[in-house]
Amino acid sequence: MPSDHIVRSFDEELNALHQAVIGMGERSLDQLRAAVAAFASHDGTRAAQVVKGDVEVDAMEQELDARAIRVLALRQPMARDLRQVLSALRIGTEFERISDFAANIAKRALAIGAAPPAELVAEIEVLSGLAGKLLEQVVDAYRSRDASLAMIVWAQDERLDEAYTLTYHRIVFWMQEEAGRVPAGAHLMFIAKNIERIGDHATNIAESIHFQVTGSWLSEPRPKGDTTSSERIAGPA
Repeated sequence: MPSDHIVRSFDEELNALHQAVIGMGERSLDQLRAAVAAFASHDGTRAAQVVKGDVEVDAMEQELDARAIRVLALRQPMARDLRQVLSALRIGTEFERISDFAANIAKRALAIGAAPPAELVAEIEVLSGLAGKLLEQVVDAYRSRDASLAMIVWAQDERLDEAYTLTYHRIVFWMQEEAGRVPAGAHLMFIAKNIERIGDHATNIAESIHFQVTGSWLSEPRPKGDTTSSERIAGPA
């Protein structure tokens, strides 16, 4: 049988891995909020800080990967412990992608030039609030190993998709009113899509949490509410 020291050391390594994932999740959430705040306030300095911060999140993922590989190589975990390590690797990648999308939002905020209209800024802020809530909840679900909370996140992604579809339409109609709005509108559409994609990654994380806790993957199809890829949009009346 393994000694108490070995068991305790293994538990400490698993906990350190767990905390590293939580740290990435919290930092990704900070990145999203800062990026949208920079966009809304037309703050180029803050947007540049978000872009710079993405490099730090990349470094956090590399450190997390190194921890996970060390546990796999030296401890050869089984059953739930193995699921924890594998899930940490998957979830760390998801958080890194979320940070990438936040950096993309910040870059678009820098590229827009003149401040966009207040009503579209408000639309983006509402959309990001929904995505931020999903991200906050999924970090909490991972922290507490709560499969039920993870399933709430999984189900709520449809609401974010529906909000994105409405925002997409409003941006398109705004661009149609004046040809000169098209460059700024294109950036706004990419910002909205990046936020919607953050919700998708939060949902992926929820699925990994469910696997980690229960040992099984979800078999039912994910509910989706984004219809923009198949809709034909008419011009304003």
